[in-house]
Amino acid sequence: MKASSGKSRAGAVRKGGKGAAGKQVGTGGHGRKALEGKGPTPKAEDRAWHPAGKRKAAEERYKSAGGKGKVAGKGGSGQRAGAPRGASGASRRAKSGDESEIVTGRNSVVEALRTRIPATTLYVAARIEMDDRVKEAMKIATNRGLPILEVMRPELDRLAGEGGVHQGLALKVPPYEYAHPIELLDEVLARDETPLLVALDGITDPRNLGAILRSTGAFGGHGVIVPQRRSVGVNSAAWKTSAGAAARVPVAMATNLTQTLKALKERGVFVLGLDGDGDVSLPGLSWAGRPIVIVVGSEGKGLSRLVAETCDAIVSIPISASTESLNAGIAASVTLYEIAKLRASA
Repeated sequence: MKASSGKSRAGAVRKGGKGAAGKQVGTGGHGRKALEGKGPTPKAEDRAWHPAGKRKAAEERYKSAGGKGKVAGKGGSGQRAGAPRGASGASRRAKSGDESEIVTGRNSVVEALRTRIPATTLYVAARIEMDDRVKEAMKIATNRGLPILEVMRPELDRLAGEGGVHQGLALKVPPYEYAHPIELLDEVLARDETPLLVALDGITDPRNLGAILRSTGAFGGHGVIVPQRRSVGVNSAAWKTSAGAAARVPVAMATNLTQTLKALKERGVFVLGLDGDGDVSLPGLSWAGRPIVIVVGSEGKGLSRLVAETCDAIVSIPISASTESLNAGIAASVTLYEIAKLRASA
């Protein structure tokens, strides 16, 4: 066996083990600093990610905005230039790729005509039973110079689509024109009203959108915000479910929902997300009298992570333990009703 030469084998020791003066390199006091700790734990309201911290930040934003009707600055989220202006004065646009929609059902058709939706044709079934709604629809269409076509019921069935119920009336309308979220807020503030908006996060069922539009109109809401991607739009199914509310309640489209919510927050609006595990209970909500946007997530996934982190508070609706969750449309309706009740009693 060969004896060792006494030389260090390459790689056997850590390089730089001694300093310039030949002294052993130590930890530099890192261990001692770790033992000293990081000081007392900050209060919950001083931690930005904590629900209490979010509430404190929201209160400060509200105070800096001056309360109801007084906002500072123009939110910069996704605003676009050059869009056509609608009848209400807000910039509006249609979802690209959408074609004309067919609104079916007597209530929906009459409501659409009453609000002067820019329809192109009214279809009436041959030998239709003439009730007050049919008479009103035909009168409005005649006064507006709108073409009225009498068609056989099989043709109306085709226009209404599979499962559609037309009740002998159908209305052809151009693609829906969406408001801009910030301009929608400005319109509400210009009327000296306290904004109450609903934003949808991941809602893809048009029937849910229609139900939420109906509830928003019923309980004093001012509009609904939908994301541009991975979201339901205003189509014939939404029109039908809304029972005409889509003609009265504006729908705004957000290029990026998270950025739009942040822009609304900068304008003094409180962002409240709905979730069964929320830290704030809906009954007696203390912020009901202030500018609010309610964010409703999908039934399956709920609120997305980025949207949930953007919310000032996550609100829960107390329900029976035997019920796992509420339909998105019902959850929005219950929340809107509670806020309307609290505002009326304030």
